[in-house]
Amino acid sequence: MSDTEAPSSGNPPSANLMGWHGWLLLVWFAASFGIVFFAHDLQQVVAGWPVAYWFAAQGSVIVFIGVVAVFAWVANRRDGHARAVSDAVSAYNQRIHRRFATFVVLLILFILALAWAEQAGLRKIWVGAIFLFTTVFLYALIGIYGRTSNASEYYVAGRRIPAMYNGMAVAADWMSAASFISMAGGLYLQGFSGSGAHPGGLVYVLGWTGGFCLVALFVAPYLRQLNLFTLPDYFGLRFGGRWPRIIAAWSAVLCSFIYVVAQIYGVGLITSRLTGVQFEIGILLGLGGVLVCSFLGGMRAVTWTQVTQYVVVIVAFLIPVSWLAYKQLGNPMAAVVYGQQLPKIAELELRLVTAPDEQQVILEYQRRAKDYELKLRQLPASLELEKKDQKQMIERLIAAQADESVIVTAKRQLAALPRNEASARERWTQAMQENLARAQPLAGMPLHTQPFAGDPDGTAEEQDLFDVSRRNFLALMFCLMIGTAGLPHLLTRFYTTRTVAEARNSVTWSLFFIALLYLSAPALAVLVKYEVMSQLVGLSFDDLPVWIAQWAKLDPALISVSDINGDHILQFSELQLGPDIVMLATPELGGLPYVVSGLVAAGGLAAALSTADGLLLTIGNALAHDLFYWKNTDRAGSVRRVMLSKFALLVVALIAAYVAAQRPADILFLVSASFSLAGSAFVPVMILGIFWKGVTRFAAVAGMLTGLFLTLYYMVINIPAVRALLSLDGSGLWFDIEPVSAGVFGVGAGLVVTVILSWMTRSSVAAVPQ
Repeated sequence: MSDTEAPSSGNPPSANLMGWHGWLLLVWFAASFGIVFFAHDLQQVVAGWPVAYWFAAQGSVIVFIGVVAVFAWVANRRDGHARAVSDAVSAYNQRIHRRFATFVVLLILFILALAWAEQAGLRKIWVGAIFLFTTVFLYALIGIYGRTSNASEYYVAGRRIPAMYNGMAVAADWMSAASFISMAGGLYLQGFSGSGAHPGGLVYVLGWTGGFCLVALFVAPYLRQLNLFTLPDYFGLRFGGRWPRIIAAWSAVLCSFIYVVAQIYGVGLITSRLTGVQFEIGILLGLGGVLVCSFLGGMRAVTWTQVTQYVVVIVAFLIPVSWLAYKQLGNPMAAVVYGQQLPKIAELELRLVTAPDEQQVILEYQRRAKDYELKLRQLPASLELEKKDQKQMIERLIAAQADESVIVTAKRQLAALPRNEASARERWTQAMQENLARAQPLAGMPLHTQPFAGDPDGTAEEQDLFDVSRRNFLALMFCLMIGTAGLPHLLTRFYTTRTVAEARNSVTWSLFFIALLYLSAPALAVLVKYEVMSQLVGLSFDDLPVWIAQWAKLDPALISVSDINGDHILQFSELQLGPDIVMLATPELGGLPYVVSGLVAAGGLAAALSTADGLLLTIGNALAHDLFYWKNTDRAGSVRRVMLSKFALLVVALIAAYVAAQRPADILFLVSASFSLAGSAFVPVMILGIFWKGVTRFAAVAGMLTGLFLTLYYMVINIPAVRALLSLDGSGLWFDIEPVSAGVFGVGAGLVVTVILSWMTRSSVAAVPQ
């Protein structure tokens, strides 16, 4: 706590409010799990929209906003919170409004000035560099202006952030690189529900918005009334002793570190594209903006940085998607009109599935997969034969006095061959699987509006695939929702409001601001897919846009094209797009000026930086405040605690930058994994502790450890390299649930263990505030 604040003993919700909890929870459940479970039966088309697709992409999000808004209104009326505010608060709010309006106007003028400069001949590299350094300099300036060593200011921004602006900060904190960069790409590649048994698509829209209903109903108001600094503070206060706080602190470090690695990876990706520097240098450049802000000013500086970053993010996202909607449909309201493209995409998908040229590409992928299969069967002889053939080719080129560049290329191909049998087996197995995946209609992508793979009315195999696909979709959606209610960097944002009522209102504002992007992301995926299928596919390789080669040079995993069937015409199956490229390349795909590309990159950078700010602050605070100085409440101790938080933040940032430079798994997977960990470690014990006085300290510790370690075990034991190392055969999946959704087991196990052990040890219930 701060020097002047003491934790309040929270008040449990009244019976009347619990009734509202129940009814609103029922509405939430019907709009999420109910709609998804019956999605295959809700394929009726109304006003051009398949009913299930519209609900999953838009309708459910609107319902979630309604649930949160109604709860805030009812709960605030019950608590008798007056709308009137003091003159000092009113003057403060007016001052903030004027500053915010000034910033928005200046941002628009800045974008227009750069657009004029580009038309006047300013080089693209300078446009990108100006966007990068201006925005990062602005964030750093806010960090310098907001610097503080006061504990209350550093940890919770003095608890005076207005609800609307805290909502913007939460939205910026929430809309990470995964939301801005990867989500639209995931929707493009995965359609409604993902590919095969792997969940994806609209599960992220539903999971990352529906979770805010749980935050509003069960978590945020009750934590805010305790006047805490961190999430582990709650576990220390509620259950007493050291171990609940220690476990919560290390759990916060773990899930936040995985999350922040994904953000820093996105920072490096965007910075390198904007400036042309190497990926690793891009990470360090972007990280500078993060550190100056969070290191100097803590939550006070991070809050106002995130408000400015939200504006950059939402403007950068809405401009290109609105332009594509206007270009294709004559209406810039993308989220409203993109449904008109769904029937066209369905028609194009059917045409591509049956096109003879596409079939040629599929056959060539099948042939390549069989070649790799044959090589794998004949190892190690096949590897030696490959090396021998490559050496003979080099000798023939030298004897024929071929061009030096051709000889160098041949030598590089020889050096690139696997060095030993184990390496060859791993590499060729991966290549075989990739070719088999591409040797499918639409390059393995599902039909865009089809809910789940397989067919419930088909063969036994198709029925099983349908059940597994739906089960994984529901499991991942559950993990994303529960994880939302447990992420420390999100929950501490609601500590910064003045009152509990403001915290409730802030959740409503947060979901509203988030929905502005989340309702537009499915629209962007549909519009980009239509643009690719109707305009890009069928072009000669000589006529392909320059931006394809530029992005491919940066990272072939983002985009690659190859003339598989040798007709010099781009087929849909010959184009490989990574999920991270769809949003970043949208301005170039739509033919917009490069200044919009710079704006989009700046928006992606702002999304990654804003979340990285909050995550690094959470990690630093957990290490310093919760693990080392949690008992020290004197003024000198508060200053030391803040300084240690800053030092821990710096060290963790450098470690995360190193890990991100190794280019780990894709952003969406890393972020989704952190949700499973947060949900299983925190949520069961936290919510039981809020609403049930009978939870004991021993049960809380056991429940947290059970949920966390079971989730970690399920994730690790299903890593292919781990299974190979331990010589484990077959699948390690339980009920065919993918590892990214491991939290579904961790949350359930943590809940059961906590309840059972609380009943068994109920005589040891501590008299602690609820």
